[in-house]
Amino acid sequence: MAQVEATTERIVAADPEAVFRAISDYTGTRARLLPEHFSEYEVREGGDGEGTLVHWKLQATSKRVRDCLLEVSEPTAGQLVEKDRNSSMVTTWTVTPAGEGRAKVVVTTVWTGAGGIGGFFEKTFAPKGLGRIYDAVLARLAAEVEK
Repeated sequence: MAQVEATTERIVAADPEAVFRAISDYTGTRARLLPEHFSEYEVREGGDGEGTLVHWKLQATSKRVRDCLLEVSEPTAGQLVEKDRNSSMVTTWTVTPAGEGRAKVVVTTVWTGAGGIGGFFEKTFAPKGLGRIYDAVLARLAAEVEK
């Protein structure tokens, strides 16, 4: 079984600290950023960055729905890590300065893929699909913080 990785990034015309606060705000902002691929969103503990426990269902394809229960940590400044208790999936959000009043946001999701022919297709197509989903999240993030 191979590790599968999907990475998406965007430059946002907002202060990096404001961008990080927005993605860390699970009780408010985060729910507004999620496109139709996410359902059953619920903050179960915390709600602001480190120590948050959040649930959602992610429908990556018409047939593939992943039930996610994510523990949130902040291992370094400007970095938010969501580890799924139900799978090997880990999503890391990294926010860094990108010039005056601008932030670079990178979202990387990794997980242990399936073996065999199914694993080949997963490794080939899943990163593109997940990339499109997180492109939508980042577009909503930009619209939210660039107001």
